[in-house]
Amino acid sequence: VDFHAEATSEKIAMGWHLDGKASVVVGTHTHVQTADDRILPGGTAYLTDAGMTGPYDEILGMKKEDVIYRFRTNLPVRFEVPKKGRGQLSGLFVELNDQTGKAVAIERIMINEDHRFEA
Repeated sequence: VDFHAEATSEKIAMGWHLDGKASVVVGTHTHVQTADDRILPGGTAYLTDAGMTGPYDEILGMKKEDVIYRFRTNLPVRFEVPKKGRGQLSGLFVELNDQTGKAVAIERIMINEDHRFEA
């Protein structure tokens, strides 16, 4: 289940509500990966926010200058995705039991210039 919500409390509540009913519950929306990956008692893999895949040196995937301008002036501005720059990939790997569908392993994935993937 990809649960798209703003508040962490909503995502955590949904994880507990679906524990044992879904193999995986992963929150999305804030674009910032959380470090609370776990397997709940009923066998559901849970993560509050998977993070984003996109521009690494920007703000939530948008040009940082535009976002900072909006915060400083409170004036509307069109947010744009940068066309160049360093990227990142965030996500989650979950191993499931083929027989039960329950999670047996969970691991966050973040690949960028500060966190390199080692195979």
